[in-house]
Amino acid sequence: MRYNTQEKRLILPEYGRNIQNMVDYCITIPDKEERKCCAQTIINIMGNMFPHLRDVNDFKHILWDHLAIMSDFCLDIDYPYEVIKREDLYIHPQKLPYNTGRITYKHYGKNLENMIKKATEYKDGKEREQLIRLLANHMKKSFLTWNKEIVDDSKIFKDLEYLSKGNIVLDEELHKLTESKDILMKKNKNLTRRQNK
Repeated sequence: MRYNTQEKRLILPEYGRNIQNMVDYCITIPDKEERKCCAQTIINIMGNMFPHLRDVNDFKHILWDHLAIMSDFCLDIDYPYEVIKREDLYIHPQKLPYNTGRITYKHYGKNLENMIKKATEYKDGKEREQLIRLLANHMKKSFLTWNKEIVDDSKIFKDLEYLSKGNIVLDEELHKLTESKDILMKKNKNLTRRQNK
């Protein structure tokens, strides 16, 4: 008895050993017309294995590509579609350019730094004040998320001043942020609510 582990490795395992054996047999058929007929039969069987994919665009084209791949591009027939070439199969994608920008305070993140920079470009007024208040509260929330300790508003104001390069200076007496315990309590409520779902 031969085990699958003793057989050659399947190129596309989702089709199984029997389809691979049919493809291997199809390659050995000497008559080109008979080989084409056999390939068409294999395509029909492959299509029946995945009926839920019939609505996918170019489903038949994909099957013919898979047949070419399973035959290791050795099946000599007139394909009804332009099938994938061996060299196109192993093209590596280009490397992604990673952002190497330094984050000053990792617990605030780069997006918050960019938002603070944008806030410094606003003209003095109610809109700028509201944006700065939102940013400061968000900084406090981010700080508490990562540090798990009570934070004094003066620390947030110093960080905001540093990140804005001195363009945003808040006074502790005039500007009050959300209390740390309120932020932590709200965070714990949200966490409990998610766990109970």
